[in-house]
Amino acid sequence: MDLYQELILEHSKRPHHAGLREPFGAQVHHVNPTCGDEVTLRVAVEGSGPDAVVTDVSYDALGCSISMASTSVLTDEVIGHTVAEALATHEAMRTMLTSKGQLAGDEDEIGDGVAFAGVSKYPARVKCALLGWMAFTDALNQAMNQPMGQQDLDTRQMKEAGR
Repeated sequence: MDLYQELILEHSKRPHHAGLREPFGAQVHHVNPTCGDEVTLRVAVEGSGPDAVVTDVSYDALGCSISMASTSVLTDEVIGHTVAEALATHEAMRTMLTSKGQLAGDEDEIGDGVAFAGVSKYPARVKCALLGWMAFTDALNQAMNQPMGQQDLDTRQMKEAGR
């Protein structure tokens, strides 16, 4: 087993930042209909615009080791970074994963995400690896487009509804 396989296995067995937490600015639920992987992901952002900072990403996921590990790596790579940096990381990861094996990825841009370069040769698995990343950009977009204070209102409404 090579280093990248070990890294994916480690992240899937002991996922970082797993478990839904509050406070959060937006929550999304994404499903990969091809294999049944699913993720509920929350994002918390402080500030506004591209200089806003991703303060937390939490999630509850059910899926294959690639999906679980990729979402775990995502959290490590975006928490504590600006929205602009997080989106650049997402784009670099997406570009590598959709390259059909042509790009190895840049560790300076995607960190441990380079472990998934081999996945890009298998189109069905690319969807698994991108599931958490797509959920993240969806949640981030929602969080960034909510008026200030709306996040707290939404959280209260979800609690009252028993969600």
